[in-house]
Amino acid sequence: EVQLVESGGGLVQAGGSLRLSCAASGFTFDDHIIGWFRQAPGKEREGVSSLSGRDRGTYYADSVKGRFTISSDNGKNTVYLQMNSLKPEDTAVYYCATVGAGPPRYLTAAHSMSLIRLWGGWGQGTQVTVSS
Repeated sequence: EVQLVESGGGLVQAGGSLRLSCAASGFTFDDHIIGWFRQAPGKEREGVSSLSGRDRGTYYADSVKGRFTISSDNGKNTVYLQMNSLKPEDTAVYYCATVGAGPPRYLTAAHSMSLIRLWGGWGQGTQVTVSS
């Protein structure tokens, strides 16, 4: 069974940092993409960043480029999202999810973020609150 569990959220002042963790089980990361999404109150869920286990490609939303970094520890089956220079507009519930990177679609980290209906294994989310 595919399972993803997020952790690491919290309350931080603007300019601060947090590191989110997504612990994965039930599948092989080598042929999957793991992504981070967020949803603020009253807004749609949006893709933040993703990492392909197949080709190690990454994707970052324009709003987080240069501030967030996605990485993985394959030995721990965990993907991290290091968030620096946080802004109040980063406040949201952050979720991780996964999608296959192999046949037949051979999705890339970037392309996969536009196909949110294909993602699964959604975790319960972790709240990130950035105060001004």
